[in-house]
Amino acid sequence: MNMGSYKCCTPDTKEFRSIVSLSSLLKLVAEENRLKLLCILSEGEHCVCEIMEHVDMSQSLISHHLADLKSAGLVIDEKRGLRVYYQLTEGGKKILALLKEM
Repeated sequence: MNMGSYKCCTPDTKEFRSIVSLSSLLKLVAEENRLKLLCILSEGEHCVCEIMEHVDMSQSLISHHLADLKSAGLVIDEKRGLRVYYQLTEGGKKILALLKEM
């Protein structure tokens, strides 16, 4: 079966770009550590030092994953003094709710 014969699977269509974008998002949240971070942030905002108390990850790894989630629009951050606090966006809440239903 030639996937190119389906309109939504051809690279020059809006539907194809949506599929690629959705696939990237699913890959992002499918990673176990990022999913843990989303679950922690579903309870409210946290800084990296607080998150470290709940997961077995280094500060730099947590920050890296949070940066990826921020780039995807799933979390936002706010700097307060020396700390940066992260929380879920509405999109992040929706994605997490959807995943929890499965």
